[in-house]
Amino acid sequence: MEHPTIQKDTNAWIFQVWASFLLASTITVTGIAYLPVDLWMKGFLLMGVLFTLGSAFTLSKTIRDNHEAQRLINRVSDAKAEKILREFEMRDVA
Repeated sequence: MEHPTIQKDTNAWIFQVWASFLLASTITVTGIAYLPVDLWMKGFLLMGVLFTLGSAFTLSKTIRDNHEAQRLINRVSDAKAEKILREFEMRDVA
């Protein structure tokens, strides 16, 4: 059975992702703060942004978890199939 290599993101990619996230969040919150509207409207917009960010994190985690669960199921199925093939080959040799 072949062992899959572990995929790891590079440090440059991790930095780019975090920098992009922080920059986008900072610019959005700053834009809301400087809007020429009432305070309650700024609060409403900020609340919407925070809920959207939370939902995005939850969605990405759920997608990742489902993908990893499917990979595990496939690995178990592959191991069972390999065991059956080995037993079949041993029976043919004998």
